[in-house]
Amino acid sequence: MARDPLFHASGTGAGARGSPRTGGHTAVVGDTVDWDGLRRRMSGTLLRPGDAGFDNARKLFNPLNDDRVPAAVAQCASVADVREAVLAAARRVPVAARSGGHSYVGYSAPPGGLTLDLRRLSAVRVRPDGAATVGAGATLENVYTALGQANRCLPGGSCFTVGIAGVALGGGIGVLQRKFGLTCDHLVSAEVITADGRTLTASATREPDLFWALRGGGGGNFGVVTEFTFATDPAPALTVFALGFPASAGNVTKVLTGWQPWITAAPRALWANLNMAGGTAPSCRVAGCFVGPSSACNTLLNDLVARAGVLPTQRRVEDRDYFKAMRFFSGSPDRQSFVASSRVLATPTAGPAAVVALLTGRPGMALILDALGGAVADVGVQQTAFPHRKAFATAQIYASATTASEAAVTRSVGQVVAGLADLGIKDGYVNYIDPALPDWGTAYYGPNLDRLRRVAYAYDPDRVFDFPQAVTRA
Repeated sequence: MARDPLFHASGTGAGARGSPRTGGHTAVVGDTVDWDGLRRRMSGTLLRPGDAGFDNARKLFNPLNDDRVPAAVAQCASVADVREAVLAAARRVPVAARSGGHSYVGYSAPPGGLTLDLRRLSAVRVRPDGAATVGAGATLENVYTALGQANRCLPGGSCFTVGIAGVALGGGIGVLQRKFGLTCDHLVSAEVITADGRTLTASATREPDLFWALRGGGGGNFGVVTEFTFATDPAPALTVFALGFPASAGNVTKVLTGWQPWITAAPRALWANLNMAGGTAPSCRVAGCFVGPSSACNTLLNDLVARAGVLPTQRRVEDRDYFKAMRFFSGSPDRQSFVASSRVLATPTAGPAAVVALLTGRPGMALILDALGGAVADVGVQQTAFPHRKAFATAQIYASATTASEAAVTRSVGQVVAGLADLGIKDGYVNYIDPALPDWGTAYYGPNLDRLRRVAYAYDPDRVFDFPQAVTRA
């Protein structure tokens, strides 16, 4: 997703760059795809190396993934195109769907394989009953724009260029989650193209195991979703805020110490994250969203300042409507090079000073804590595939990088991740996927892993939708 580490609170697709990039599509028997035949059968466009537009079409959001070159990009203009492309490539070359293109390690651009580019399937329609049908290629900006115009809302991620598909399939944390729950909690049904070319509708009553898996089981598994139907809520009046505090390890420790009990005790109408930036003198900001007026929000923020015992040097509090509030968190749409990983805090950390020490002397490093709780915890751990229902917060470890600095930055991110694990902060969020995360299958899916594997085998026994961190690999 687009990175503004100060406000980042969303998830999508797959992968941080914690280990060497590997392929490993066990079902592939060689590139014997009839590309010319597929091109003739598609109403959309099939691009291959050397074709005009191929180089731009294949690139993902993170430039560090530019060395991943698929054999073809199918710019699907219809569900039929998706089906034709899957059938043409299945068991011949790796197949992966792409919506927003924010796969952290580039899993949606399989080297030598086929990228199913769904961005033309981006229509968003809001029905009179408030339900929204959303093409799998829609970005969060597409979704929030249409919902805002209809005076409806859906909890989701923050970055406008992220695809709704990656967000929802991984669970969907975001700035309204404590009040309205995760994105996947609002999923009513999904249209899915399976590995054998069938078009299925997954819902609570039709293909219920697949429906369960799609709500937090991660992108790239089970099949290709072409359309979602979400239940939405009336759009509320919102308050957005950001507080910046003076830099020093001591001040950041105090803010973290005060933030944890403050957000735990806060009403579910309030969501906030804590963004801690590394350096010689670490710094931090608290940003968030409140369902209600700024007058009530300011009272809550005053309580945070009192608990922390540190006066902010910057304080911004604004009343906004739903769409403008989402734009407040949207970040930059420009491509950005970064390395990232994740952890999940089961409970507030008992060692704030030790957490801050991991950032000291690491300029460019950010550790972002996104509060869970509220409506997220109303759903059972095994009721959907997303397992972190009772956790306190998710943690994203994020650092800007270049091709030249990637190896060193990756080591540094890994050291912070390991340091958090030493403090008892384990598990991970699949939308901040990291190939180097120890026991990643359990970290992402916990007690839901075995069932996810069974669902994957039931719908894709030949592992057509295989990739290095597919649930069948765990």
